[in-house]
Amino acid sequence: MGLLTQGSPLNWEETKKYADHIRKHGIIQFLNIYNKVKERQKDVLKWGDEVEYMLVELDDKNEKVRIVLNGREILETLQEQGENINPNHPTLWRPEYGSYMIEGTPGQPYGGTMSEFNTVEGNMGKRRREASSVLNQNETLCTITAFPRLGCPGFTKPEYRPTPVEKGVSKSLFFPDEAINHHPRFSTLTRNIRHRRGEKVAINVPIFKDKCTPSPFVEEFPEDDGEAARAALPDHIYMDAMGFGMGNCCLQVTFQACSIDEARYLYDQLATFCPIVMALSAASPFYRGYVSDIDCRWGVISASVDDRTQEERGLKPLKNDKYRIFKSRYDSIDSYLSSCGEKYNDIDLTIDEEIYKQLLNAGIDKLLAQHIAHLFIRDPLSVFEEKIHLDDENES
Repeated sequence: MGLLTQGSPLNWEETKKYADHIRKHGIIQFLNIYNKVKERQKDVLKWGDEVEYMLVELDDKNEKVRIVLNGREILETLQEQGENINPNHPTLWRPEYGSYMIEGTPGQPYGGTMSEFNTVEGNMGKRRREASSVLNQNETLCTITAFPRLGCPGFTKPEYRPTPVEKGVSKSLFFPDEAINHHPRFSTLTRNIRHRRGEKVAINVPIFKDKCTPSPFVEEFPEDDGEAARAALPDHIYMDAMGFGMGNCCLQVTFQACSIDEARYLYDQLATFCPIVMALSAASPFYRGYVSDIDCRWGVISASVDDRTQEERGLKPLKNDKYRIFKSRYDSIDSYLSSCGEKYNDIDLTIDEEIYKQLLNAGIDKLLAQHIAHLFIRDPLSVFEEKIHLDDENES
């Protein structure tokens, strides 16, 4: 998870008023940063891994496994025992989307030599032992991608009921708001995605069919106001909250390259390499207690944060929105950024033409200019009141 800023989050209606202002100044800030670093060469390659963990209770007596909503307490304990008393502590702990999740990283980044690889497994082991030492009896850390019973009745400890018809953040039929991290960024994102979209997110995963599976497989939702019945597809497992995607766990790797050119080349290489690794490590066939016909969470997490309106998704003619947008904001990339990857660019990019021309006029090359202009067709979703007016020269 990125840097968590403290502040006063704006709701969607307030955020929408500042969207053009934020885009305008975001481009100015990008150009200022780019011009400061564009000539930098021979920085040290630095990288690090981020492992997300679920906190799980194994109740042998009742033969139940539930996720435990005490991530904040565990996180505070780990930080008190580690970085708060030793700035050079070999591990760092950070919050994640779920209140049953924590994220562990090495205390310092790894370097660019081959010998650094010998330290990764040891640090991962240290993190697991460190976190495990502060858990309660019968609790353990899980690094499976998707908790199989996420969204099933009674899947959390303590147990909470979802609030689909009451005032809440996600209004999910399955995922209680108490399972969301208490930091305002997460609840703001969840609420603002729903408000911008004009309806709850709709995640449909194909059901795995064997001789016992009804055909068609159709679910009924007793507390539904009609929205789920419209959104759920036959022969699919239906989910309706950001938590079904961002509440999963994964291993992430972050890189600092030696120069901008190397960063763009690395970006392109990862675009082809990462799907292969994802296929080799796919192990997520279970959603909401059902066996699905997929084994990877990528499409689930993409749909879980899809804030596009019906017009942007092509379901209605464009009237109130500017663009037809072909993917969720969290999805596969649309263009290569390096000169050697340019020949493989075969997707028509939806771009903000005004921003594109502004970037070209400022000396940004075509590949990078269209990439930024493509990103900036989106609206900001999580805005803090204290961060609207920044010093464009020194902040972003």
